[in-house]
Amino acid sequence: MSDPPVDPTLFRQQIARWVTGVAIVTAREGSADVGLTVNSLTSIALDPPLLLVSLSEQADTTPVVGRVGTFGVSLLTVHQRALSERFARTLPPAAKFEGVALHRGATGSALLDGALATFDCRVEASHPHGDHRLVIGRVIASETGSDALPLVFFRSRYAPPEAIPGLGPRASSGP
Repeated sequence: MSDPPVDPTLFRQQIARWVTGVAIVTAREGSADVGLTVNSLTSIALDPPLLLVSLSEQADTTPVVGRVGTFGVSLLTVHQRALSERFARTLPPAAKFEGVALHRGATGSALLDGALATFDCRVEASHPHGDHRLVIGRVIASETGSDALPLVFFRSRYAPPEAIPGLGPRASSGP
């Protein structure tokens, strides 16, 4: 017996009710940087520190991460919405990085200045699933950045983080 089909449009509307943060994933191949906006990112282990990120198979960043075996992650602040929007668009990679304040991680990946935190990762595993690739990265270096509020995504749009009770730079820790 097969499972009944799930309407992709309805699924998208339903999963949009899940509040997420926003990050930019970057990689560097030779002298060229690539990057994209993601909101499917999670910590999956503390020892060793591992992050899982879901990358669209259609994104120019995904094959570069696969080839170079490294990537950077910058967790965005509420003040970095314009960067999120820029990196979410289909633009030539150089246009995404034009005028962006950044520094290099240990792997050479671009890490955005002013981010909440940054992580430099080596790919531990990569698995294709549907139209995305799940990439597990071992964090080899990290930095704590700005103490600003996070950029928040809810119901397929940016949401004001102050509208979420207890959310803020000094909020108590969660579960």
